[in-house]
Amino acid sequence: MKAPEILTLTPSRTHWPRPLDDRLTAAAPVQLWIIGNPEILGKHKIGLFCSARCPEDAIVNAHIAARKLCEEEATVVSGFHSPVEKECLGILLEGKQPIIICLARALVKIRLPTEWQSAIDGDRLLLLSRFEKSRRADKERLAAETNSLLLYLMRPSSFTLSQGAASSESLA
Repeated sequence: MKAPEILTLTPSRTHWPRPLDDRLTAAAPVQLWIIGNPEILGKHKIGLFCSARCPEDAIVNAHIAARKLCEEEATVVSGFHSPVEKECLGILLEGKQPIIICLARALVKIRLPTEWQSAIDGDRLLLLSRFEKSRRADKERLAAETNSLLLYLMRPSSFTLSQGAASSESLA
């Protein structure tokens, strides 16, 4: 299997997400790295954040919401890191809507699951990273930087399911 093509986006490029500049101003990243269809960045996006620790009813509600987003063909943006987010990604990949996965790591040497590659080939999945190279760094800091990027990419409404002192709770 050949390595996926990684593209670099800068503010001067057509597909650069302008909300980053508008909302983050000087703190906006100067480059982003992507795999997949960059046109997805221009779509209206809904964010999905779920804590690693959710009560059972919240998990059920997340699955219902993911199916509804799938039916509505809404563009969903998330890190898809927590177990519930991963389950929701599985549901979303069964649909036809665009998906943006913001990774808390560099895209170099990434191994794409078959489902991801199929969605990329279908022009409905975009992998996005603010990191050029893999770094051995504090995972919580990388996740916080990635969640910050997610917040500024999506539209103002999103849903967050959290319990306890999870990092997604502070995003609500």
